[in-house]
Amino acid sequence: MVLALAKEIVLRKDEFKEEIVETIYFGGGTPSILEVTHIKLLIATVYANYKVVATPEITLEANPDDITEQQLIDWSNTGINRLSIGIQSFFEDDLKLMNRAHNAAEAMQCLQLATQYFDNITIDLIYGMPNMSKERWLQNIETALEFNIPHISSYALTVEPKTALHSFIQKGLIPPLEEELAQEHFLLLVDTLEEKGFIHYELSNFSKENYFSKNNSSYWLGKKYLGIGPSAHSYDGLQRGWNASNNALYLKALKENNLPIETELLTVTDRYNEYIMTGLRTIWGVSLERIEKDFGKSYLEYLNQQAAKYIEDHLLYLDDNVLRTTKNGKFLGDGIASDLFMLN
Repeated sequence: MVLALAKEIVLRKDEFKEEIVETIYFGGGTPSILEVTHIKLLIATVYANYKVVATPEITLEANPDDITEQQLIDWSNTGINRLSIGIQSFFEDDLKLMNRAHNAAEAMQCLQLATQYFDNITIDLIYGMPNMSKERWLQNIETALEFNIPHISSYALTVEPKTALHSFIQKGLIPPLEEELAQEHFLLLVDTLEEKGFIHYELSNFSKENYFSKNNSSYWLGKKYLGIGPSAHSYDGLQRGWNASNNALYLKALKENNLPIETELLTVTDRYNEYIMTGLRTIWGVSLERIEKDFGKSYLEYLNQQAAKYIEDHLLYLDDNVLRTTKNGKFLGDGIASDLFMLN
């Protein structure tokens, strides 16, 4: 698989020949189980075939139970300069409910170790857990702050079919999720982190100054990216591509020097809708000037018409010709965005 990944990196270099690589991201899945030699090979392959900025952001996603002091030392010698750690919660009950492989002690221990070797760390925290009080959620946030973590990504709990959590809810062992509770947790998160100097730069992301995720920001700002590996998605501004999700098919294609990728050309409406979705999630908002320039006057008129009721309800506001969500509008941002979409 690693050799196939390296081959895909080489085969696709012409797609990026006019671009400069600013970020390299190992994730999702569990890339922290890769051997260090494999990580070094993949990074070296990028450098050998692409133009790379002097100090790219190189992120590795890691599970707390994979992190040891030796692993951290090894990772720090590969060029990786940012860790994304899937903490989710510092409470044992929550981790069991989410069927996580690590326990609360490992969540704490891995951060004690990781902060000794890496300055740029982000962690994931989940809110909206059934029976989680506001006090307990605040404890989760404050525990993260005690480690001086400069970036936190936080998401509302969702229930996927055929999971243990779904089964518990179906059997009545735990109550169903409440959107009102999730919203309370979200607002508490925003207030607490902003008070501590974090910038709420994207709906689910909070960062100290100079610690924004360059990788994720590139996506939200509509920059081009290449996704390498099974199921990976790519985007060049005009079309989207996605790799075969089946490992065997992926490996077979690369062995025959073929790219296992399907593509679709995005329509003007697709690109407008995507800009609305990503723009409203961020502090950069949606530029009305860009809407008119890139999509035309009819799209601008439609957007103004659809946004009017949300501006009146103080969920959206206009500032210097840029449309953004208010504090109360942030949690509802995705729903608001979908109402601003242009339907084909």
